[in-house]
Amino acid sequence: MPERFDLLMAPWLRFAGCVLVVAVLYWAQAVLVPIALAILITFVLSRPVMFLQRWIGRLPAVFVVVLLVFTGLGLAAWGAATQVSHLAEDLPRYRANIRQKISDVRGVSRGGSVEQVQQTVKEIQDQIAAASPSGNAGEPVIVQSQQASSLTDFPSWLGPALGPLSTAGFVAALVIFMLLEREELRGRVFGLVGRGHLAVTTKAFDEAAGRVSRQLLMQTLVNAIYGSSVGVGLWLIGVPYPVLWAALGAALRFVPYLGPIAAAAGPILISLAALSGWTKPLSVVGLLLALELFTNLVLETVLYAGAAGVSQVALLVAVGTWTWLWGSVGLLLATPLTVCLVVLGKHVPGFDFLSTLMADSPALSPDVSYYQRLLARDQSEAAEIVQRHLTSQPMETVYDALMLPALNYAERDRIEGRLSEEDEQTVTEQTRELLGDVERFESAPPADAREQETTATPLEHTASRIPVDVLGYPANGQSDAIALQMLAQLVDASAIRLEVTSARLLSSEVIDLVRTTGARLVCIADLPPSPPSKTRYLVRKLRATVPEVKILVGRWAPAELADDDRTSLLDAGAHHVAATLLETREQLLMLAAHEPHIPEGETSPAAKTAG
Repeated sequence: MPERFDLLMAPWLRFAGCVLVVAVLYWAQAVLVPIALAILITFVLSRPVMFLQRWIGRLPAVFVVVLLVFTGLGLAAWGAATQVSHLAEDLPRYRANIRQKISDVRGVSRGGSVEQVQQTVKEIQDQIAAASPSGNAGEPVIVQSQQASSLTDFPSWLGPALGPLSTAGFVAALVIFMLLEREELRGRVFGLVGRGHLAVTTKAFDEAAGRVSRQLLMQTLVNAIYGSSVGVGLWLIGVPYPVLWAALGAALRFVPYLGPIAAAAGPILISLAALSGWTKPLSVVGLLLALELFTNLVLETVLYAGAAGVSQVALLVAVGTWTWLWGSVGLLLATPLTVCLVVLGKHVPGFDFLSTLMADSPALSPDVSYYQRLLARDQSEAAEIVQRHLTSQPMETVYDALMLPALNYAERDRIEGRLSEEDEQTVTEQTRELLGDVERFESAPPADAREQETTATPLEHTASRIPVDVLGYPANGQSDAIALQMLAQLVDASAIRLEVTSARLLSSEVIDLVRTTGARLVCIADLPPSPPSKTRYLVRKLRATVPEVKILVGRWAPAELADDDRTSLLDAGAHHVAATLLETREQLLMLAAHEPHIPEGETSPAAKTAG
């Protein structure tokens, strides 16, 4: 009873823990935000400090790097503020141009469809105003300001200027001490998680630091190229303050999604206000649009793709969540924090759902995705998965990589009661049809494939000159029969003739068929996870009655469903037990190379014994 209660309460306890963590993140943001900023800056500056401390020591290296970085940030902020103030002073000079633009827009809208829409909207507003109660028309609206009393807003008590400065000073102090005591802090974290988790913690720290550093480095490079291009382009067009817009464009692109829009708004608005006519403002719009497309499609694809390791949908959700929690700072920190969560889910058991939900790697392996599409009766998308595999992998690998595992998974789910026999039959039939598509694709191989066929190994050439009859027997049903058809396609290039019998044959009927056909090789397909008891019984009978026949057993399955021990089948008399179709093909070719040549019309030793 207590164990069942624990199982029922475990999901609710996890949910309560998540709610508590979110509440703490929101309530304690005044403290946590500077700490998160300091940790992020420490990640970035640790490598320059380590490089510089070789010559001047750790303490001077830390102070030099921190002083240069924060001085540069301060000068950049001061320069931007100065440029903005000068821009504000110049705006009155653009009044005539702005009035001309407004007049042009009104002239376009007058007498056309825009004016009709405006007139319709005005009539609707008049009707709504007439239908509203008259008693409320003259009541004044009183707006009262409320003073924030939350503890999370304590920097605002220091005034609008001292608040950001105090936060910046706190962050700078944290960065200095974190850089000075980097090894000590790392050791304390390792001691907190315990010695038994040192390997996992070390891997997580190294990967998080590497991903965050690489992501920030690549993003800085991309933003620098974008900002420089914006500055040069705006200067050539004649937009005022091109350096300011270049710096803001490079800085705002660190903010996901909203940053590029905000960076483009300033140059467009100032071009409309300062430049006469419409040609140059439209040129600014075209320039920014072309640079944005080039940055997204070329620069980020070449330099930045996969740096964060987070899917776009997960990053968008994370941006919204961190912005809700920590405001504009959360918007800036969303990508690094999400990267750390993905790394945590990758290395820490219990948090693996984070990696599954957020990582940019596929959540399902190709074979599982293929099986899921068959379960959904989406044969078209399953065929697309097969085609994608064929474009990057040799054709002979598609059976073991995609099609056979689907049959294994269907049999496993049917045995465990998660899949009905009808659904398993559906998966089997769809696989049979897709197998025919692969066979048709094989019938017209590309030129490079034809060249590869001419460079076969000597063993394959030897086998191809010997006509060998192989009797294939599906031990348990249609899935085994389809697996044998896949094997037949694999050996089709050689002269091995593989005949697949019916799964309804009894063991005695199989032995009779071996004798009458004179087959010298017998391949029994028995897909896991079904037990091999029936196959083991048949192997023993074949070995006792037809000892000269070579017996191969195919226990073909992916690694998680493959047999751990094959000795029972080998002890029963099987010559080889294979886990993949390619392994079985190699064994067939090897055994066929040692079989005596039987000209057409002659009888094999097995057939003579039967006679």
